[in-house]
Amino acid sequence: MERSAQRLGRALVVIVDDRVAHGEHEDSTGPLVTELLEEAGFIVDGTVAVEGEVVDIRAALNTAVIGGVDLVVTVGGTGVSPRDVTPDATQGVLDRPIAGIAEALRASGLAAGAVDAGISRGLVGISGSTLVVNLAGSRSAVRDGMATLSSLVPYVIEQISGLDEA
Repeated sequence: MERSAQRLGRALVVIVDDRVAHGEHEDSTGPLVTELLEEAGFIVDGTVAVEGEVVDIRAALNTAVIGGVDLVVTVGGTGVSPRDVTPDATQGVLDRPIAGIAEALRASGLAAGAVDAGISRGLVGISGSTLVVNLAGSRSAVRDGMATLSSLVPYVIEQISGLDEA
């Protein structure tokens, strides 16, 4: 994928994990997502760790959108336990969902053996001019999810920004 960072734009990673947010546990997925985004041609503004609370997740997403990032990737909190509220928080900030990408992430994750990706309730959609993607929290779900997104995200960002001439 030979696209410049300027063309793909800026990204922010949001880790949804109470232990990481409190400094009780080292974040292992944020650096992985950052590395994969940079390899894809994004400038990563940073990684933010938040508690698994709707208000905290929504605040991080709104900050990213207001800050003008082109892509925000959340990691974690997409499952079926009562503490998994990332999709609920995300739904409140999306203007337009993109169900097909969320389904592709679930299908590819399950095929790759990332069970948490397969049962993820994660959403994908547009908020303002920002693409928002929820990924499940395991490293395998992140690796597979980023591989699945690699061909889709540049196209969506072009569409959002009006760069396509079609």
